[in-house]
Amino acid sequence: MKKLNEFKMTLDSKSVNEGFARVVVSAFVTSLDPTLEEIADLKTAVSEAVTNCIVHAYENTYGKIYITGVIFENNIVKITVRDKGCGIQDVTKAMTPLFTTGEGDRAGLGFTVMESFCDRVKVKSSTEKGTSVTLTKKIEGKSKW
Repeated sequence: MKKLNEFKMTLDSKSVNEGFARVVVSAFVTSLDPTLEEIADLKTAVSEAVTNCIVHAYENTYGKIYITGVIFENNIVKITVRDKGCGIQDVTKAMTPLFTTGEGDRAGLGFTVMESFCDRVKVKSSTEKGTSVTLTKKIEGKSKW
């Protein structure tokens, strides 16, 4: 697939940056003329991925969150949210609905939410090296490319 546009950004793993990441991603895809539902879906998936970095990757400390967005021909969008945190020991188990390593109000639905709002979710993780979540979604709007 041919790349049409790309952005990269780095954020501190602070909860105040979760909303900023959502806005950047939604602004990035506006050239594809997405529906409000498509924007909401992508924003929600990005929010879950960024929140996982904040809550799980850098537990009790701060680190960096790296977000890359690419628009490909045919209105395919890939957003990658990556950290260099503790990693996930068992990705398959972590992606099981209701599984959580968090305490209290954590429902264990982050990956399930991402999967429900995107066409594809790919997770790569290595213990003590970090995690990369790639969200892929086709936007049905009329591309300005």
